[in-house]
Amino acid sequence: MYLRRDRAMIAVIIMVDVAFHAGRSSLVSGGDIAERAGLARRGIEPLLQALSRSGLLESVRGPRGGYRLGRPQRDIGLDEIVRVVVSEDAGAEETAQGALYRNVIEPCWQVLDETIRNEMAALTLEEMVRRAEAAGLRRPVHEPISFSI
Repeated sequence: MYLRRDRAMIAVIIMVDVAFHAGRSSLVSGGDIAERAGLARRGIEPLLQALSRSGLLESVRGPRGGYRLGRPQRDIGLDEIVRVVVSEDAGAEETAQGALYRNVIEPCWQVLDETIRNEMAALTLEEMVRRAEAAGLRRPVHEPISFSI
């Protein structure tokens, strides 16, 4: 279910952050992602692991390690990101019971869920990075600065 899933939103934040700050060539640390998002590092660690296991992120170990995209930005849709973390969280939520839920709420929610899923499938990380740039956010410069005297 897509509607108002905090885990799903945080996973999208993580992936957009990695796409914006690292892409496929540079690395970004989990601590930096957490700091920019205003989240606890321990809180995003399970999501980083799930996204890495799915192949959406590549994890590089070591003192200069971090995360980068597992595939090009244009090939990763927001729906895929959400599907990864929602599928891992599927058994954790309580499901309502009763005729009202079964005959009215659940069918309506399924239609809304499908609409959101289709909208998210149309959005890629590449589009989200474009939106970040249009909002005036600046990417970090990854080139070393050299001075000549």
